[in-house]
Amino acid sequence: MGKIIAIANQKGGVGKTTSSVNLAASLGVLEKKVLLIDADPQANASSGLGIDVESVEIGTYQILEHSNTPKEAVVQCSAPNVDVIPAHIDLVAIEIELVDKENREYMLKKALESVKDDYDYIIIDCAPSLGLLTLNALTAADSVVIPIQCEYFALEGLGKLLNTIKSIQKIHNPELDIEGLLLTMYDSRLRLSNQVVEEVQKHFNDMVFETIIQRNVKLSEAPSFGESIINYDATSKGATNYLHLAQEIIKKNIQ
Repeated sequence: MGKIIAIANQKGGVGKTTSSVNLAASLGVLEKKVLLIDADPQANASSGLGIDVESVEIGTYQILEHSNTPKEAVVQCSAPNVDVIPAHIDLVAIEIELVDKENREYMLKKALESVKDDYDYIIIDCAPSLGLLTLNALTAADSVVIPIQCEYFALEGLGKLLNTIKSIQKIHNPELDIEGLLLTMYDSRLRLSNQVVEEVQKHFNDMVFETIIQRNVKLSEAPSFGESIINYDATSKGATNYLHLAQEIIKKNIQ
């Protein structure tokens, strides 16, 4: 049975999509079968793997509506062993359309029951909000990875997200676990980056991944070519970091 991991943080620009795409690609390279679900209306995870989002007819919107099955929504991408359920800008409307539905928080969980056994890992790239889309992702997930950028406002909003996770554990998903806090955009030359790392590790101890994602130009370039960092430049720091993260997650889930 596959493990469902949501990548979530209501702050934008912390590396959620970069982490979703490259963790999925790294797990694929390590011979795990992966499904990446783009649950962000901006659809950057889809375009970042070479999918033309304008031509998406069946995607996350349709599976949340239950008008199509996840198998019907799956498309191939440039990353080996990775399937994608893409997003489209129409996903913006789902928050309004689901609001009156019964069990609206469980739409994604219910939809994924039919494919959970087909994959080793299902990665969900969440929208930068704590709305109904992210709530659906966290209700469906077994665990959550929280990216935190090594910058001044790193911990701002983290308490709110952790409180949201606690309330989801209490009401919707008692099995939801925190897979780990992932430090991103680290620059060893900056004293501030080092201070953020120290502070997060001091406060959260074992909850923090050993792997730290360093600032890397190649990581920024790869999405414009519709490729993961593994395909774009397997020798880059970014590729090495995400492969280490994938190995850390695999090791953690064997124990």
